[in-house]
Amino acid sequence: MTSWLRQYCFHVTDIERSIKFYEAIGLTCTSRTQITDEIKEAVVENPERGAWLQLAENSTIKGPIDMGTAFWKLYVYTDDCRGTYEKALAAGATSHTAPHRMERWPVEMAYVLCPDGYLIEFLERDQTPSENNAGGSPRDQSVN
Repeated sequence: MTSWLRQYCFHVTDIERSIKFYEAIGLTCTSRTQITDEIKEAVVENPERGAWLQLAENSTIKGPIDMGTAFWKLYVYTDDCRGTYEKALAAGATSHTAPHRMERWPVEMAYVLCPDGYLIEFLERDQTPSENNAGGSPRDQSVN
C-alpha cells in the first residue's frame, strides 16, 4: 500500500477574499466548484510544485472561524520571503513575525495571519533540502 498527502482544505468566511489573498502571495486559482447552494470551493496552488489548498466557504456558518487547537500552521515555500510577506500584508494579512534569518537552519522565515486567521509561515531556503539541513530528504516543495 502507498499513501501520501496532497490536498488540504480550509474553511473560509469569504472565498473571493481568500482567493485574492492566495493569488497575491503567488498561488493560482486552478478550479472553482459550487458543491451545493450553500457551499463553494476553490483550489489554489502552484501547478508545478507541491500540494494544493482547497478553500471552502459554507454560507450557513456565520461568524469567525473557531480554530480550536489542532491546526498549527501552513508552510508556504517561496523564493522571496520578504516580498511574499509584504504582498500578504497588502492583501489583508496581519503580521505575526517579520522576516528574519534562522540561525539553526539555512532559511529566512516569516509568519502572517491570513484574513481568516490561519497562521501561515513563509519559508525561503538557502539551498536544496538534504539530510543535513531544513526539510530532511529532498521533496518536490524545494524552491531550487
